[in-house]
Amino acid sequence: MSTPASSRAPIGPHEVVDHAIRTRQSLRAFLPTPVPRATIEEILEIASRAPSGTNTQPWKVTVLTGAARQRLTDAIRAAYDDPEQRKQHAEEYAYYPVKWVDPYLARRRKVGWDLYGLLGIGRDDKARMHEQHGRNYAFFDAPVGMIFTIDRILNQGSWLDYGMFLENIMVAARGRGLDTCPQVAFLDFHRIIAEHLALPASEMMVCGMSLGYADDSAAVNRLVTEREPVSAFARFLD
Repeated sequence: MSTPASSRAPIGPHEVVDHAIRTRQSLRAFLPTPVPRATIEEILEIASRAPSGTNTQPWKVTVLTGAARQRLTDAIRAAYDDPEQRKQHAEEYAYYPVKWVDPYLARRRKVGWDLYGLLGIGRDDKARMHEQHGRNYAFFDAPVGMIFTIDRILNQGSWLDYGMFLENIMVAARGRGLDTCPQVAFLDFHRIIAEHLALPASEMMVCGMSLGYADDSAAVNRLVTEREPVSAFARFLD
């Protein structure tokens, strides 16, 4: 019996890369196992080979571990869990559209209910939804949290470059047996983050990211999101 392509070990150079990309998932439960600083630095060095217009290299990263990570988590959770404080915070830029339409709305709803379904969270269970979303601010217990910022003078092209840098981090992490979760949830509390990290006013947040070793026993990590076939999003003209 043949082994499924998704489970067999990569063989050729392109398969190594393909395997890292295909197995990249946004995981939401991590083990406390530390990640050596040298490994984090190596991942960031590799990721910095991402292309950027005229080599501007717009990325700036703050890496948080140990007590520093916990202090930020505690500060954000204090605001997140207090309804009055939470009203005082909002995202610095619009990540999502103001008005949702299909197929994007349907995809958003499906992944949300698939996630809550794995966790046994019902549609009316607001308390458990609140707690699950709040786990973002603990970096899903990953030992490494990263906050990404960009200079405010830079425009849309640099944000495109930044996306390629972020993807490089996630693929490089997979190549080393690590997993990640890019997180837009941190945007709501950008003012708390800026204060705790002593960010200059010239910088704005892009997103956060969790990095660590996956907790394979966690039900939430069984979520596998669907992708459209190439025929649904690509045209070939001869």
